[in-house]
Amino acid sequence: MFFQHVYDKSLAQASYFIGCQAKGEAIVIDAQRDIDVYLEIAKQNNMKITHLAETHIHADFLCGSRELAAVTGAKMYLSDEGGEDWQYAFPHVGLTHGDKINVGNLTLEVLHTPGHTPESISFLLTDHPATDKPVMVFTGDFVFVGDIGRPDLLEKAAGLIGTQEKGAKQMYQSIQRFAELPEYVQVWPAHGAGSACGKALGAVPSSTVGYEKIRNWAFQYEDDEAGFIKYLLEGQPEPPKYFAMMKHLNKVNRPLLVEVPKHPKLTKEQFLTAYENGLKVIDTRNKADFAKGFIPGSINIQGNNSFSTWAGWLLNYQEQFILIADDNQIEDLTRKLMRIGLDNIYGYISNVEDLELELETEDIIDIEEFKSYIGNPDAQIVDVRGLTEYETYHVEGADHVFVGTLLDNLDKFSKDKQIVIHCQSGDRATIAQSLLAKYGFKNVKNYSAGMKEWMEVNS
Repeated sequence: MFFQHVYDKSLAQASYFIGCQAKGEAIVIDAQRDIDVYLEIAKQNNMKITHLAETHIHADFLCGSRELAAVTGAKMYLSDEGGEDWQYAFPHVGLTHGDKINVGNLTLEVLHTPGHTPESISFLLTDHPATDKPVMVFTGDFVFVGDIGRPDLLEKAAGLIGTQEKGAKQMYQSIQRFAELPEYVQVWPAHGAGSACGKALGAVPSSTVGYEKIRNWAFQYEDDEAGFIKYLLEGQPEPPKYFAMMKHLNKVNRPLLVEVPKHPKLTKEQFLTAYENGLKVIDTRNKADFAKGFIPGSINIQGNNSFSTWAGWLLNYQEQFILIADDNQIEDLTRKLMRIGLDNIYGYISNVEDLELELETEDIIDIEEFKSYIGNPDAQIVDVRGLTEYETYHVEGADHVFVGTLLDNLDKFSKDKQIVIHCQSGDRATIAQSLLAKYGFKNVKNYSAGMKEWMEVNS
């Protein structure tokens, strides 16, 4: 058996290339949209991708199964579980509990494991003729390392009221059945630490059934369904705004993108024309460089591993936008964006100084100045971290506006007071500052060191 774990750090998303070397056939599970990685693996290992599978209709990334099918001719094997509202709306081989997929000498048995979503399935792998016992299970967003999938996304991100309680009960039942698998079976989930699909995912890429039964909190509520549901639903992070769009695009027919697009580097004149016509500008530079001088109205979303998540929060799927990025960054950023379907890049520029625009600067303050605003009636301190972070600990008197929903809450900021924003270590606060500046708030100071420094000094 050939096995390769493909991991996208920007979305903490795992996909799997599994092949039968004897037959030269392979299956890809939960493929990312930029599919060249799988084509290269197949080429290097003299294999043909013949099967494609997904564990569920994903909400956090745009799955590349259809792109791979278009290029390779492989068949797509997708869940037909969950009822009529949870069916893929394009041709595929339907799967239900107990079905088996044969890939050369490999067998993948379908397990219906609802809870995260009604149609969620897992794949239990047996490697014949080495053994007739299962060796791996690919759990999607069902069981993670140290955590399980959240059942509240359908309600919070897609607006399907009443689904989180039902999903939590289904998850409890699925967990009981999962615990009956042999303890030696390896567990390979679709996500790792940093994903918004759970609240406490481990950084280790895989586990075993036995290890999870000992370590994972979800297996400690064997006779307490109510306690399990309460703990599962509380403290989940805010689901990114783009999740609803991913849920839709992964279910219906959509345009395919079988190659990573190349975007033009704009001339000064091209940029200024687009800028004056109102195209949104996303500055992907480091927060420190952004603070020293930025184009008025531009939004700072640093080009790091969180880039696509924050872009998904703040961009919509109908508008074009311009990136500020180095030449050697643009392909990586394009890949990050296409993985969540944000394909409307108009072009990019590399140097803001060349535009001869009057740049704005960000007012960064230190901890001593930050202290001076605490309790000051003429100042408004705003914590832009997630709600759970804020409720766990916050500076006395600080208001809370999560950066992802800031544009829906501009009325909570005072133009008559000195606004002082902070997050954990500055990244989200810089996004918030750039958004506030774009919408006319010039009275903003950023305690960029944030709660990380504050807790170290005050612990």
